[in-house]
Amino acid sequence: MNTRAAPNPTLGHYFKETIRQAWPVLVSAWASMAFAVVDTTMAGHSSAADLQAMALSVSIYLTVFVGLMGVVHALIPIIGQHYGARRLESAGKAWGQGVWLALGLSACGAVTLLFPDVWLMFSGDIDPVVMRKISNYLLALIVAMPAALVFRTIYCLGTAASRPKVVMAINLLSIPFKVLFNWVFIFGQFGVPAMGAAGAGLSTAVVSWLMLGMGLWVIKHDTFFKQFQLRLGRIDWAAQKELLRLGLPMGGSYLIEVCAFTFMALMVAREGMFVTGSHQIMANLAALCYMMPMAIGIASASLTAQAIGAEDPARAKLTGQAGFLLVLAGAALTATLLLVFKPQIIALYTSDAQVGALAALLLQILPFFHLCDAMQCINTYLLRAYKVAVIPLIMQVFALTGVGLVGGWVLGFGPAAGALQPVINTLMPGAPTGAATLWLMAGLGLGMSALLLRFWYWRTLAQYQREKSAYL
Repeated sequence: MNTRAAPNPTLGHYFKETIRQAWPVLVSAWASMAFAVVDTTMAGHSSAADLQAMALSVSIYLTVFVGLMGVVHALIPIIGQHYGARRLESAGKAWGQGVWLALGLSACGAVTLLFPDVWLMFSGDIDPVVMRKISNYLLALIVAMPAALVFRTIYCLGTAASRPKVVMAINLLSIPFKVLFNWVFIFGQFGVPAMGAAGAGLSTAVVSWLMLGMGLWVIKHDTFFKQFQLRLGRIDWAAQKELLRLGLPMGGSYLIEVCAFTFMALMVAREGMFVTGSHQIMANLAALCYMMPMAIGIASASLTAQAIGAEDPARAKLTGQAGFLLVLAGAALTATLLLVFKPQIIALYTSDAQVGALAALLLQILPFFHLCDAMQCINTYLLRAYKVAVIPLIMQVFALTGVGLVGGWVLGFGPAAGALQPVINTLMPGAPTGAATLWLMAGLGLGMSALLLRFWYWRTLAQYQREKSAYL
């Protein structure tokens, strides 16, 4: 049935609609990212060893968690299309199946975190003190993972149904608790021994379960969510298959993106504790900047999925255009701010002069990196609204892994190490060769991924428009 609305809104209308949904997603994402920022800054003021342990631990955990989170995020286009078509009970059932999926994935993720030595084989010799801190940090995050993944199902439900403020509020409320528990566990307060980096992991576990409790309470008592008849129900293997068919390539795309950061951190560890700390600041800041295009991408994807479910191809096209232009403008603004406020930004992250000096050298390339990252992000999310995930995964494997990660290793640490030194001397004079090479090649890989994904989005959109025109 054609459920298109009678009015024909302009592109400006979709700018406003996207912004209206994107800003709570952005605030929520920044609030979530605040956990990593708080951990990095507080561990950085504890000791250089804690900062290195934090850099390596977070890289390992994010590789696992973000990949699994990507699988759970298959709920966004699925629930979004159900919601757009007003299949509310089906949307509620999909959420329940997503909870089962999250629980199963958390068990798989826990196993991978039990063996940090496997991950750290790429890092060369690590100080035994740092190794012990890493193991303790990851053990605490095993406890956090089930709560964090199930909470993502609530995030998916709210986002797909254009109610992102629920998760935003919970994330904002969680920040003071995170700071408090970090203070207690990292530095040792109220008789609790100082745990350093491991204390940050313990505080994340405590806060993650608090957040899940708040999220479940809200969706049970909020009148808006009652219309979905939310319930866990039994495992529906057909529904699980649908989630995995879309979620596995989505999770693979998330994994490819985060693996670049993970293995970059593991390889940069060869250049020493101070370079590792500066790389962690760069990676943390890049991830923080990524929240803007990600928020607009998620908002655009959910609104586009709703338009697809409502069989409104014109709205789907305009929503995608609005999201792309907003990300382009936001990325340009972010790049400018990075250039203007670089000294102040570094001062927030560390009080170690050597780490700060190295970070300043690496940050010279961050504006270019962010522009490429933002463009590939929005195109990926728009394709997911059409339930297209396999081809983007293949493109990202080639561009991000082949060009970015493998190319960065070959030219930075491998047989052609130092080949990009003239380029580095021009773009980042004085920067450590290995780390600078990795960041440069990662940026080039992201740029290539953005171009390939944009081409495939145009192809997918044109095919969808033709199909709907023929049907109507």
